[in-house]
Amino acid sequence: MRVGFGVLGPVVAWDTDADGRAIALKGPRHRAVLARLIVARRRVVPVSRLVEDLWTAPPPGAVGAVRTFVAALRRALEPDRPPRAPARLLVTEGPGYALRADADAVDAWRFEQDVAAAATLPPDGALPRLEEALSRWRGPAYAEFADEGWSRGERSRLAELRLHAVERQAEARLALGRAAEAVPDLEAHLAEHPWREGTWRALALALYRTGRQGDALAVLRRARTLLVEQLGLDPGPDLRRLESDILAQAPHLAPGTARGGGAAQVWADAAAAYDRTVASGARTRLESTVGLLRDLSMTGGGGLLTARRQRVAAVAAAEELGDPELTARVIGAYDVPAIWTRLDDPEQAASIVAAAERTLAALAAGLEAPDDGVPGVEPPDHGEPGGQTPGQESADHEASEHAVTGHETPGHGPSGPGPSERAAPGRGATAHEAPGRVAPGHEDTAHGAPRRGASSPGVGGRAVGGREVTGRWASGREAVGREAVGREAVGRGSSAPGGDARGAPGHSTFGHGRAGEAATRHDAIRARLLATVAVESRGGHSGRGRQAARQAEEIARRLDDPALLAFALNGVFMQSFDRAGLAPRRDATGAELIALSARHGLVAFEVLGHLIRLQARSALADFASADRHAAAAERLGERHERPLVRVFTEWYRALRLAATGRSDEAEAAYRDAATRLDGAGMPGLERGLLPLALLCLRVERGRPAPTDPDLDWGPYAPWTRPLVLLARDRRAEAAAALRTVPEPPRDLLLEALWCLTGRAAIALGDRETMARARSVLAPAAAELAGAGSGLLTLGPVSRYLADLGG
Repeated sequence: MRVGFGVLGPVVAWDTDADGRAIALKGPRHRAVLARLIVARRRVVPVSRLVEDLWTAPPPGAVGAVRTFVAALRRALEPDRPPRAPARLLVTEGPGYALRADADAVDAWRFEQDVAAAATLPPDGALPRLEEALSRWRGPAYAEFADEGWSRGERSRLAELRLHAVERQAEARLALGRAAEAVPDLEAHLAEHPWREGTWRALALALYRTGRQGDALAVLRRARTLLVEQLGLDPGPDLRRLESDILAQAPHLAPGTARGGGAAQVWADAAAAYDRTVASGARTRLESTVGLLRDLSMTGGGGLLTARRQRVAAVAAAEELGDPELTARVIGAYDVPAIWTRLDDPEQAASIVAAAERTLAALAAGLEAPDDGVPGVEPPDHGEPGGQTPGQESADHEASEHAVTGHETPGHGPSGPGPSERAAPGRGATAHEAPGRVAPGHEDTAHGAPRRGASSPGVGGRAVGGREVTGRWASGREAVGREAVGREAVGRGSSAPGGDARGAPGHSTFGHGRAGEAATRHDAIRARLLATVAVESRGGHSGRGRQAARQAEEIARRLDDPALLAFALNGVFMQSFDRAGLAPRRDATGAELIALSARHGLVAFEVLGHLIRLQARSALADFASADRHAAAAERLGERHERPLVRVFTEWYRALRLAATGRSDEAEAAYRDAATRLDGAGMPGLERGLLPLALLCLRVERGRPAPTDPDLDWGPYAPWTRPLVLLARDRRAEAAAALRTVPEPPRDLLLEALWCLTGRAAIALGDRETMARARSVLAPAAAELAGAGSGLLTLGPVSRYLADLGG
């Protein structure tokens, strides 16, 4: 077990692997020995020194007693250590003993690390670190050994460091415009330590910045009285200067100017003005809040977690007001780029999707939509694309998706681009780097023959989003405004054969009057809701997410709105996992995002485009291109303060080592990369990923799966369990587990999980599962399994197909 130690209060120990279960340390002398060794900081303390420190007048058997105490401590701290095995934690070395605790195992050591780290950070980074550091204190350090000489120096040092941390915390709050939060802690701090002039100054400044000028002056006069009467000293220059500045209401005392410079000043002034002028219940506050949450989410860690939680609350608050347009804006304003396809919080995502669908319906109802269509959803076409209502599953959905999503055969699209293939117009991809969207004329063919309901390009077809769409998918929109909202005032329009530009991108079907502007605004709102549905429905099997992505993209292209199109393309990316082998298609989406975002200053989506291409080029084993996109993403991340970028690029570099046969280096790199996930705010990415990556390395080398029962496989457990059971030689259980393995989610690890399933099926001789895996993986024959995630790989899919008999 891993042991933690606490000395910031009474001396205690706990089992960190058992949710902090307390470890019994027996009597006070046992705890004194442990505390004395902690004070020594991993250095050896001779037995003779322990005897001197434990007794004023040592008894005759003192040395033997110390050895008894140490033996009892070892039994408590390492209960599973075999007899006569050397101790790992409390070791014997030379003339004495040492506690070889990890650097983060003692609360006092972690406190010091946090305070030291905070000193190098700006206020917004320092404050949470200091708050966490101060939360470790449970009372005076080494509380029960306050009178011992060996503890006195360490206790004084830690107490002084704590006082410094409290004052630094107050300074950070003041710099961030949170003066009111600083006041209570400073008052309590002064009650115990009234001689610290820095604290008096901070309290007076905090009171002044909360509008309590009189109280601030009273604090300074109280400090003067105390110092003169008790110590016979006048206040120092800082206190005297602050008193003069408060009396003069000096401008530099305004919030934000003490630390952080002009940016902090602007923020503080704007926030104060907003609070004064915008009523607390004003609806615009909700929209402003979502804008802040969007920016907060980019910081990762606690910022991302808070943003997601508050986003749900903001949507609920908007719905309470009963204004569908406001709710739509609140939902759609959170256009945070998403690169990982496994949901961090499925319940939360489902609540956002449900709110978006309700809002689509409410918007349609407000425009008097007819009863024969589903509000906010494309009208059913009975077997053609778009013919499913939200959440509906359909056995023939895969076939019906071909007409629009382009399930191409090798040589005719993303699954096997030929050398002459080019990205579709507007995609911004180059021929040598981004095998693009399928050219018109390839999208509606399967095995060289026209698909059901399709016509030849240019015959009864029209351009939708820069691509040729034919057959009933086109004809279903030939009438102006025929969509689920069912009203001409909000119709999309269309381009009729022959060049009628009534619905062409950038042209309003309704002219340039107010009605046209309202319709454009309404369409943009709908597109953001649809894009939200697409992004938050990722990884599922329902056709609704793909349908919403197509609709959002089509509207955005018609409106010629770059920011809206970028968000819609994020939805398109998230819904491009309906089968294996679609890395080229995602590569083209990433290329368009990069070009679009670079032209229009959409930094977050430019980063997204580079990360998408990093993933896609990795799947295609083009690591030279992937390296360039990793470097470009990192440059943008550093320049624009996007710390989460490094999480993905560090994992990519571990994947690159694995893909190039450097397994030992890859394992170490994976372990290092996993530390970046701690506190990154992405539980959907964090849980189980490191064990899965290491399993992939083992499978690549032909080694059995790890059998450690404590491994947390997270959401990947169903697909790893058969291999783990095989490694334990429990074939019957492995076969039973394989029979119950679910179909993998349609996400970045689709091919990897099918390869693991196929490997288990081969080992167990399960021909039915082998056939299923072979059928699913066949379109990805030219890819590296799992590398499309940018995180891990199992090697070439072609090798698994060969083993599966394909």
